[in-house]
Amino acid sequence: MARTIDTIQLGDSASFSKTVTESDVTLFAGISGDFNPAHLDAEYAKNSMFGQRIAHGMLSAGFISNVLGNQLPGQGTIYLGQELKFLKPVFLGDTVTATVTVTERIVEKNRLKLETNVTNQRNEVVITGTATVMPPKA
Repeated sequence: MARTIDTIQLGDSASFSKTVTESDVTLFAGISGDFNPAHLDAEYAKNSMFGQRIAHGMLSAGFISNVLGNQLPGQGTIYLGQELKFLKPVFLGDTVTATVTVTERIVEKNRLKLETNVTNQRNEVVITGTATVMPPKA
């Protein structure tokens, strides 16, 4: 169920967690066309700076969209903008949690600004940023 700007307060927060699988990375490569061997080739990746394959950064960032479109504000939300900083790699098998927190309400324009973070199972921030969205109208 979607929430309107009138029912959303500063500090409201929601999260989504998922374990990143081999299938997720393979499917994302096919959908996005990003076939970087850092994501798909174990032999190549073992000689990389991370020593193993990593998930696409935008795959993990996509979990933020899940929270915005399904929970806060919810269905009908329009994603207007996103700034991201990729701080740590996400490895296959990591469980990541995307969390959004309302930091600003611009009622007259029906806009929200949200802090967006993705953490791994060790509670390390792997992605941080800010989103601007337009929640559905009543």
